[in-house]
Amino acid sequence: MDKKEYRKNAEIMIYLVSCALNDSVPDGEKLKNTDLSQVFEVCKQHNLTACAAYALESLGISDHSFTQAKEKAVRKNILLDIERERILDRLEAEKIWYMPLKGAILGKWYPKLGMRQMSDNDILFDSTKADELHDILCSEGYACKNFGHGNHDIYHKKPVLNFEMHRSLFSPLLSIKNIYKYYENVKSRLILNEGTSFGYHFKNEDLYLYVVAHEYKHFSKFGTGIRSLADIYVFLRKKGDSLDWEYIYAELQKLGIAEFEKKNCKLAFSLFEQKELSAEKKELLDYYVFSGTYGKSENFYDKEFERYGNSKLSYFRHRFFPSYKYLRESVPWVKKSKLLIPAAYLYRFLRSLFLNKSRVTGEISYIARKKRTPRKQAERHIRH
Repeated sequence: MDKKEYRKNAEIMIYLVSCALNDSVPDGEKLKNTDLSQVFEVCKQHNLTACAAYALESLGISDHSFTQAKEKAVRKNILLDIERERILDRLEAEKIWYMPLKGAILGKWYPKLGMRQMSDNDILFDSTKADELHDILCSEGYACKNFGHGNHDIYHKKPVLNFEMHRSLFSPLLSIKNIYKYYENVKSRLILNEGTSFGYHFKNEDLYLYVVAHEYKHFSKFGTGIRSLADIYVFLRKKGDSLDWEYIYAELQKLGIAEFEKKNCKLAFSLFEQKELSAEKKELLDYYVFSGTYGKSENFYDKEFERYGNSKLSYFRHRFFPSYKYLRESVPWVKKSKLLIPAAYLYRFLRSLFLNKSRVTGEISYIARKKRTPRKQAERHIRH
């Protein structure tokens, strides 16, 4: 579908999600002449098929694709919940501290089971025990898809069980605002769970700060979708009145994301309370709508291109030959000796080409075709 059509179907999606989150029945008149198959495609890209399905069912509409997606989301969430508790019991027994993140918590605050679709379990853990955790999960039948690269290790067990085990909340390569430094020693902010010796959680104010920081990370790199706004809306509807906002505002300033949180929050409430949007909010909404749940590579390329002065030569130089700091995180064995740097550059390129050939060639082609972007226009988009 073209951009105009996609935006129109996204508006229907947002309306249905708003009804689901507020436990109201959609107005059938607003859905007249709607192609639900196209709405479904948009919902898929934003991980909101189950949420929209609940709204449609409240109106008496039973669409096969939506119903199937909802049932699948419910089953998967139940399986992930059960498996997460089992793995956390193992970590408790092995004396490895842990804290479930975002989706596992927010999902319980949505009105109905499965509304907040989950693709994996994200858990922060004691990074000094990464090798022990690897052995534990492998003994449980998991295959490790990523270990020691970046700030989280990835484990998968067929058919649908995925774990992202976070050594830290954010990567040290994160160059945006003050987020990595703020969360570098996060353990001091955690509260021990009642009835456990190694399970932790954030107080609600710190959880909200983390949710906003996590969304800003995605927003400022690849982009993020409407579900991120739904998370904020659900969180604040559930806990907003009890939060210490003086503390939150002070910490947002330290993080450097106070303006983002303000605009993000206002847009979320305007959308899901079905209020008229200003021109500025419509422009911001477009960025969310056309990013999808996990963002678009083009958003990242555009921002990196602007970051390197709109110069193709500078862009490719930094992408092919990143800093030593970046190299140490993406190719850990280079830490043994700086003499390994040339080999690490070659290894990194060949690894990307072998594992993500279409992405690499797509990026090169996209930048090669790109024209210079006026700096003010690029900055205006990022400021949102």
